[in-house]
Amino acid sequence: MAAGMDFSPPFTRAEGGYSKDNVSARENENPENLDHMKQTTNGKPPRCISVIRHCVSSTKLLQATDVELDIGIIIKKSPLDTNTEFLPVFRSGSCAERGPKQYMEDEHICIDNLTEHLHATADFPSLGAFYGVFDGHGGTDAALFVRNNILRYIIEDSHFPACVEKAIKCAFVKADHAFADDGTLDISSGTTALTALIFGRTLIIANAGDCRAVLGRRGRAIEMSKDHKPNCTSEKLRIEKLGGVVYDGYLNGQLSVARALGDWHMKGPRGSACPLSAEPELQEMHLTEDDEFLIMGCDGLWDVMSSQCAVTMTRKELMLHNDPERCSRELVREALKRNTCDNLTVIVICFSSEPPPRIEIPPTRVRRSISAEGLNLLKGVLDSNS
Repeated sequence: MAAGMDFSPPFTRAEGGYSKDNVSARENENPENLDHMKQTTNGKPPRCISVIRHCVSSTKLLQATDVELDIGIIIKKSPLDTNTEFLPVFRSGSCAERGPKQYMEDEHICIDNLTEHLHATADFPSLGAFYGVFDGHGGTDAALFVRNNILRYIIEDSHFPACVEKAIKCAFVKADHAFADDGTLDISSGTTALTALIFGRTLIIANAGDCRAVLGRRGRAIEMSKDHKPNCTSEKLRIEKLGGVVYDGYLNGQLSVARALGDWHMKGPRGSACPLSAEPELQEMHLTEDDEFLIMGCDGLWDVMSSQCAVTMTRKELMLHNDPERCSRELVREALKRNTCDNLTVIVICFSSEPPPRIEIPPTRVRRSISAEGLNLLKGVLDSNS
């Protein structure tokens, strides 16, 4: 990797921005269509970010491989089929809205070409992409810090690129510790973190908290992450084993997530076991031609919408206009109509330059038969009525 890499944010913040290079620019749009998305200016959080942001961009990936079509909402690693000639094209769009809350505390990042963004040399693993959603709480410091540094910690980790999964896990913990060491920030603020890292045909989702990544596969929703809620059975067992308690769905009666970065007022000395964990859970799979798009969103979306509903809506929108940025905006609008109570951040990443094809379901032939006994009985009834 070349020295002096640029890890600067891939887009600036602006209201209604739109850019193929992830650099926001003002979008001309009919204001009547955005009436219900306009924000008030009732104060700002400690380090205020913009209330609404959009971005869209695209890039190509290397060959991916095929998998069998799964039914329903599942979490499953796909088998590899080296005979496929699938060549994905990445097109991403995002939308972030403050919603009914007083402050906007979410952050997100979209990088469709890592090689170009990092000014990487030929020894870089392969062409790839990186996306992230960071749902902050208690202020914006933690979410902004993790957004600006998490990719750098992954790339600089000693396990990268030999073991990318280990590098990602170490990067989350390192970001958590580095945030605590920054004396200029409010270390009592916290954030969940959901990232998607793609190298070649491999997609790796890492999640700590209650953001969610959902893959759209021929109209089917496949959840690529698990919500880390304190009352989740596995999380509750982990919390109680480490001396914590879950009260009314809250970790130690204070926090509605079981994993987060920051929140150092709830954590013990560095390196000690803590009920509030910063370590992410990972899910890896190979993209195929059946995998049409990925939705990444904070809990403000998933609190009012199921994974399958979001996939169905996104696929329908893509078939109409084939624009991932508009899809993300429509998902945000729908969540607002459903009276979400939180900030909203949504990223939609498409894997093809074409809109999703119509799914043709061949009509089934129903063959009916009647036994000889039944036929004789029917004849008898007809004869008696004649």
